[in-house]
Amino acid sequence: MADPRAKALAARALGQADLSLDAQAELTPSAPVPGRPARPRLVPAVDVPRPSPYTPAGRAALLHAVVHIEFNAINLALDAIWRFGGMPEAYYRDWQRVASEEALHFTLLEEHLASLGCEYGDHPAHDGLWTMTERTAGDITARMALVPRTLEARGLDATPPMQAKLAKAGDARAVAILDIILRDEIGHVAVGNRWYRWLCQQQGLDPHAHYALLTRRHQAPRLRPPFNDSARRAAGFTGAEIAALGGAPVEP
Repeated sequence: MADPRAKALAARALGQADLSLDAQAELTPSAPVPGRPARPRLVPAVDVPRPSPYTPAGRAALLHAVVHIEFNAINLALDAIWRFGGMPEAYYRDWQRVASEEALHFTLLEEHLASLGCEYGDHPAHDGLWTMTERTAGDITARMALVPRTLEARGLDATPPMQAKLAKAGDARAVAILDIILRDEIGHVAVGNRWYRWLCQQQGLDPHAHYALLTRRHQAPRLRPPFNDSARRAAGFTGAEIAALGGAPVEP
């Protein structure tokens, strides 16, 4: 399904569906890349413009980038359901809920984007989130480690500074939408944390040591401060894990 609005509607409906494990198996697509629209044009991350958020056009460009992340996050959650078989039913229920909530985020942001005279696809975007999804396609443990609890967790850090800029620009609606997204994303990162640790336990792996190995193996980006400690703790990160991001020891 390439149309983003249709996909968002279907994903929101999925959140209310009774998805059995047999139905999960039927979701497997014939192609490794999910349906996506012809626009936006995808470029390297360094080539995505970063205009000032203090003009309507600049705010539209900033929010367009977030809309693109939320669209990719729908595909990510659906991919986590159909790509990896043999997990407990709770795993599929978790990602079913995540897909529905990501779709709501996409819809809220796209509607607000329209009020700024912009629609999804009007600006170039990068594909960093989906690139890591592809790199971890053959390893569910790596997927849980490096997509929800690494790349998506960056949203926990980035959202409050973005909200501060948007509040200064007078965009109260965008700030309110980002409040919803931050609340839900804490839960989504917690899903990644929960299943990463469960998988490590099943395989007799140390979560800390294995995470370091996976970041090297799959070339995960180096995370830089500031970190949203309270949101990360709410999502299930320990004090030691948060400290390791900044390279300083701390009590768990």
